[in-house]
Amino acid sequence: MIRNKSMKRATLASAIVATSAMVLSIVPAQANSTGVTATSIKLGVSTPLTGSAGLVYGKVPGAMRAYFDYINANGGVNGRKISLVIRDDKYLPTLAATQTTNLILKDKVFALVGALGTATHSKAYTAAALGKNNVPDLFINTGFSGFTNKAKYPTTFMVLPTYAMEAKVMAKVIKDNFPGQATFMIAQDDEFGSDGVAGFTTAGHKFSSTPTLYPQGTMTAARAEGALTALAAAAPGKPVLVLFGTTDVTATILKAAEKLELTKKFTFLAGSVGADANTLLALGVKPTTIDGVVSASFLPDAKDLTDPYVKQFIDINTKYNKGVTFDNYVLAGMNSAMLTVQALRAAGKNLTRAGLMSAIEAKGSKFASAGLVPLGWSATSRVGYNGYWVSQLNAKGEGKPYGGKLVIYTTDSGAGAVEISNFTRPTMPRNGIPTNS
Repeated sequence: MIRNKSMKRATLASAIVATSAMVLSIVPAQANSTGVTATSIKLGVSTPLTGSAGLVYGKVPGAMRAYFDYINANGGVNGRKISLVIRDDKYLPTLAATQTTNLILKDKVFALVGALGTATHSKAYTAAALGKNNVPDLFINTGFSGFTNKAKYPTTFMVLPTYAMEAKVMAKVIKDNFPGQATFMIAQDDEFGSDGVAGFTTAGHKFSSTPTLYPQGTMTAARAEGALTALAAAAPGKPVLVLFGTTDVTATILKAAEKLELTKKFTFLAGSVGADANTLLALGVKPTTIDGVVSASFLPDAKDLTDPYVKQFIDINTKYNKGVTFDNYVLAGMNSAMLTVQALRAAGKNLTRAGLMSAIEAKGSKFASAGLVPLGWSATSRVGYNGYWVSQLNAKGEGKPYGGKLVIYTTDSGAGAVEISNFTRPTMPRNGIPTNS
């Protein structure tokens, strides 16, 4: 009798184990990771949605969400749907710290993606203890070279090239195309601007006068007019004026040049952060002023309808981000979202934070993306794109290759040379849905 009961218990236990195995073979593998279930992945971003910075960069998180919605409508990632929690930090470091902490402790997101700003995100990273909590900090929208320090920011992956890289490329463009011209620089007075100044110094470029620096948020029309008046009087001919700030500041300076009738006095060389033509036009800069502005970029121009990535992202934007004008910021947001989907796929069905970061290090440099320059992620590098191409805007706001030919420059954040690359980007995934194959 006792033996029969034991046999029945053993048979019942075997049946339970077999049933459990069948269930696990049907349901997607569940990871023991915050923000991940069998059917969902929760991501988060702290970024400006309001204020002057929100006016310019507020489109990025909506573009990411639109692309995720598109992927969700087409099966998600390994059977899981992606949700994106967006919190407004108004481009204020203290608020960014609070909002990022909220994303981790209250919203319990699996990973962060697309955080904006050097001062804001460096403070947020420390306050939310992202390194200690091993939270993946993906594709941040800042080029501050300090974020390449894996020891200090162990979970951070950049997507932009560093500002030092950009400055080195700009220095080569000036040397090759404007020899003998006087050169000036107006830059944001923080890690952003200092990184750019350092890059020019590393490249051996000497400005005709000490760069004009301004604290973020202080570039008024009057201040811009005063700076331009002084620089115009400092050199004859047509000097090159490097603008190393956000797009709202670029607009303020260009409109000041209009008022002072100095738009033809300078060759304006605007950094990638501050040269979105659609935004400049929306902020009141005249098409005739934009015509001729030179800029560096790592993505194709958002108005280039011959580009397959641009065309696909425009289609997605039309359906899933209704009412939002497609521009370089929407392009950047969707591109980062595409990279995120590939990273999640590469990490496998048993999704963990450590596994996600390892997957980017191992496979990220081969991900499909809109970028016209190579990706640099590896076990030893957290830099995203590692170069630029140089464009010149026309009156329509279109960015065309400077000199009529697309030239791709690659470099590093240190003393390495600026080199011309023959990089060819991966083919656009069918229907814009990566399979990682």
